[in-house]
Amino acid sequence: MNILTKVTNFPDDISPVWAGDGSHLPEWFVSALKVPREEGYVEIDNAKVHYFRWGDRSKPKVLMTHGFLSHARCFAFIAPFLAEDYDVVAFDLAGMGDSEMRGQADPEARGREFVEIAEALNLFADGHKPTIVAHSFGSGAALTAVTQSPDRFSGVVICDLMVLRAEVLKQYWNQRRSSPGSGDPDKPKRSYASYEEARKRYVLSPPQPVGEPFLLDYMAYHSMRRCGDNWTWKFTPEVFRRSNKSEEWLTIGQRLVSTPGRKTIVHGAKSQLFTKDSADYIRELGGGDIPIIAVPEARHHLMLDQPLAFATALLSILHLWDNQEPRPSCR
Repeated sequence: MNILTKVTNFPDDISPVWAGDGSHLPEWFVSALKVPREEGYVEIDNAKVHYFRWGDRSKPKVLMTHGFLSHARCFAFIAPFLAEDYDVVAFDLAGMGDSEMRGQADPEARGREFVEIAEALNLFADGHKPTIVAHSFGSGAALTAVTQSPDRFSGVVICDLMVLRAEVLKQYWNQRRSSPGSGDPDKPKRSYASYEEARKRYVLSPPQPVGEPFLLDYMAYHSMRRCGDNWTWKFTPEVFRRSNKSEEWLTIGQRLVSTPGRKTIVHGAKSQLFTKDSADYIRELGGGDIPIIAVPEARHHLMLDQPLAFATALLSILHLWDNQEPRPSCR
């Protein structure tokens, strides 16, 4: 009872199930979750799409999404640092987080999700062109979105997308590791008798320690839902019903370089999926004009390792781009 009383002083995201009395949580995290935000759903193709929104609607637009089997809360403690200067939306990809599955999970459909959510939330109003910020698998989908609709976005910040030379990627696969999006769509989700049991099954891909363990607890809790007396995962197995051809990942470097518009790459300095050699590879492919920023001491899940440094990098990129392109006038 005392725990519940203490935690009620925190934002709703901070549940005693994962946070206990919350005494170990840093002030910056609690303060970030207290920044005013809108949470809601829009209906697209008869399916609900879950989103968060921060900031002033008259400000430049930023559209954020997550990696495979993750959810928008990976930006819930990052976006508030952008909210003073931007109108920020973070959304759950179809079939993940709190968004319902709709249509197919193929790459083209994933790309269309960005325009669909932006249109539904009126992000293109008054000539605004949102900037996309996406992590991992979401970054690949973002490249597709910008290729499909090059005139609708102002640029894309690619956060630790898996970009490896063909020989390095094949070696990675030989270690029995899978690419983002891999899985069996016909395998039912498991159900667990307790949160503690389910929590033990929550692991990152690729596996890594995290710089801020409480953020892993936060992400794990919001990746699950109660089902009667049990706990299960929020995502639907239908997200695995995609070809996920090896060619998709063997050519991702060329795709990144050839995608139109402004691009910046942000990656963990200790990432397994975007390394110093990956940066050299991008330059060899003709991407010498693409800024590449390494976040010190961060791995692939850089928002869980170095959240404040990651937020600073994003804010710096957005401010730099603001100064390079006139903002659309607001009516």
